[in-house]
Amino acid sequence: MSAPLIHYRSPDEDSGRWLGFRFRPGDIVISTRRRSGTTWMQMICALLIFQTPDLPAPLGQLSPWLDHVGVPHDMVYAQLGEQRTRRFIKTHTPLYGIPLDPRATYIVVARHPLDMFVSLRHHLDNYYPPAARPSVPEAMRDSLLRWVAGTHEPGAYPESLPGAMWHLSDAWARRGAPNVVLMHYDDLCADLAGQMRWLAWRLGIAVPDQAWSALVQAATFESMSSRADYVAPPVPPGVAGDPRAFFRRGAPGAAREILSDEDMVGYHLRAAQLAPPDLLEWLHRGR
Repeated sequence: MSAPLIHYRSPDEDSGRWLGFRFRPGDIVISTRRRSGTTWMQMICALLIFQTPDLPAPLGQLSPWLDHVGVPHDMVYAQLGEQRTRRFIKTHTPLYGIPLDPRATYIVVARHPLDMFVSLRHHLDNYYPPAARPSVPEAMRDSLLRWVAGTHEPGAYPESLPGAMWHLSDAWARRGAPNVVLMHYDDLCADLAGQMRWLAWRLGIAVPDQAWSALVQAATFESMSSRADYVAPPVPPGVAGDPRAFFRRGAPGAAREILSDEDMVGYHLRAAQLAPPDLLEWLHRGR
């Protein structure tokens, strides 16, 4: 008997919206923390499924965020029910909060948590300029160290280090399941073409050799940024921000350019309290 699902709820999300969802054979669920490669993996899946850079609709319509409370769940259900191609669905909910259907494949993308936070800070600063934010802006290093220590005010950021580690630890424990796929953000950066070919194999998708070059190019940050209005998640009403800045940098290592060696020792000590050693070795080194 499987363990009961854990109900995950926030001002933006409600994992209870998964209850009652009717899976189909071949469904793909993309489960990531914010700023860990969600949109990138959605784009890669779209390219593998449609096998053309010219997608038939904006990415957010092709791959809706099922948990997002901003759209009534019956509308999302109807949208997915009308799709006749292979479906790929976005979520930030860990696998322990989602029904695990043997007909579906669950892709979890891991990113170094420090890089994830730096990307998150830049993302929030882009969409919510400092003058409009409720708290006084602080230097990135100070903010990052407080995030690692867990001393930010509750709700200051939609991600926490324990939350990110728990998400990945749960997926790591399930990595032997035939329908659970773990991918590393740094590996995508280092070898996008190879990772896309490997994922196509895992998903059972055959791609003609002559199509690969255009598909890989369309999945690069430069290409996605040039089509940000079509690829990036829609900007919430009343919020300022440049959609192109959603794809700000992408390369790993941003946090390690900010923190000192002593800071990094503190981070690793904290991480060791939150996740198993074999996961941390993989998470911090990729491949």
